[in-house]
Amino acid sequence: MATSRPNGSLFTKIENKVATLEFGHPASNSFVSELLDRLAKEFTKLSGDENVNVIILKSEGDRAFCAGASFDELVAVSSLEEGTIFFNGFANVINAMRTCSKVIVGRVQGKTVGGGVGLAAACDMVYATESASIRLSELTIGIAPFVIAPAVERKIGTAALSELSLNPTEWKTAYWAKEKGLFAKVYESISELDKELDFYTNSLSQYNPQALEDWKKVLWKNTDHWDVLLPERAAITGKLALSEFTKNTLEKFKK
Repeated sequence: MATSRPNGSLFTKIENKVATLEFGHPASNSFVSELLDRLAKEFTKLSGDENVNVIILKSEGDRAFCAGASFDELVAVSSLEEGTIFFNGFANVINAMRTCSKVIVGRVQGKTVGGGVGLAAACDMVYATESASIRLSELTIGIAPFVIAPAVERKIGTAALSELSLNPTEWKTAYWAKEKGLFAKVYESISELDKELDFYTNSLSQYNPQALEDWKKVLWKNTDHWDVLLPERAAITGKLALSEFTKNTLEKFKK
């Protein structure tokens, strides 16, 4: 059963060197700031856990994977400081995933929007279902995907990022995401996905953990500057969130 907690839920299960990290929120698995903070800290904790070689990132339920940032919290932003802190939530999670010593495999069972696309992009590998359509809808509310863009661009390239972000009302299919490199595998059903994901992660967890850690560093080369870049992008987004255009647009969405 999906969580009813307003601040969301986060659970970790470790079995056979594989940690399954599951987040949830009643609003289509969207993220409030508290949940983002907990997620970033959990990645950091698991990074130093010798009982873990691989991490699976998943969300609750069988519908949406992640609806991005909390709409209610975004509407409530009233100062540049609040806006910067709010958008730094995803920046901190992406950087925690980037610097995590463990390989992170995403399980994307349904639609994902905005920050959720960023989470998928920050995974080292993603298994998805045919239902896992993606969309970057930020422009429709007067902002842009500044914070997550480096992670998404790293996976799919500038041209695909442009196509995705400049069509903010258009859903791209899971197969489009696979073709562009965001998803590694796409399955017809959740049951098929879970079967293959279980086999893959259990196999991966048996490899030399030092080799996995060292190789992940190679795969994430040239991203050390993200510790500065992503917070800078969060500040840009926070400023846009306070603009008259965005505030007026958000009021229309509320109605």
